[in-house]
Amino acid sequence: MKVIVCVKQVPDTSGKVAVKPDGTLDRASMLTIINPDDLNAVEAALKLKDETGCEVVVVTMGPPPAEKMLREILAMGADRGVLISAREFGGSDTFATSQIIAAGIHHMGLNDDDIVMCGRQAIDGDTAQVGPQIAEKLNLPQITYAGDIKVEGNSVIVKRMLEDGFMNIKMKTPCLITCIKELNEPRYMSTFGIFTAYEKPVDVYDYNTLKDEPLIDPNTIGLQGSPTNILVSFTPPLKGAGVILEGADKKTADELAGILEKKHVI
Repeated sequence: MKVIVCVKQVPDTSGKVAVKPDGTLDRASMLTIINPDDLNAVEAALKLKDETGCEVVVVTMGPPPAEKMLREILAMGADRGVLISAREFGGSDTFATSQIIAAGIHHMGLNDDDIVMCGRQAIDGDTAQVGPQIAEKLNLPQITYAGDIKVEGNSVIVKRMLEDGFMNIKMKTPCLITCIKELNEPRYMSTFGIFTAYEKPVDVYDYNTLKDEPLIDPNTIGLQGSPTNILVSFTPPLKGAGVILEGADKKTADELAGILEKKHVI
């Protein structure tokens, strides 16, 4: 049994956001982090490894520097990494990205007892589409918004969180699960893990590696082949400083009402 975790290197949204003339993000000029929801998927996989001894494989699509992110996750306890990287894949939207990652997983090999895990969504696009699209392209059953995961033989039982409650769903492997932040608290890298991270293998799948995969269509990958494109990207303007009114008396309440009235809030 192996657990394949799909992760993404995303811009640190607390810092500067840079945009290229074609509307795509200039990721090379921005600080990057591991997508937060993906870390919850990593932790879920590592917990299964602790319980069952399964292999944990972490997969990402991105430029060569994304290998550093994979090494961080290997330092957390994952066993090996796969970096899908090629100029032909650059600028892909969710449809193209899921196609490429699904081809990478198919190339890696998916056994009957394997599980694919993804974070609910990425903080740069917020679409929550890539995980479910990977499942569709690999013809896998899927459960989204996992708040708890248990493995029983060749089945998994997932507590799927809803707005007003939850449902328990059982499905057979191989399957795909998307994880939410409430699922767990991601662990830190260990000292031993940091020392051994560069001893663990990271395979690189380029275009030549995947071009003969049945899921890869050269006409629907990359920026030119993506069915959706960004119309405009920009950094939101900074908000003005807030106003603090001291006191809890009628005078303060009248002052607050006056301010709100001038702004046509009331």
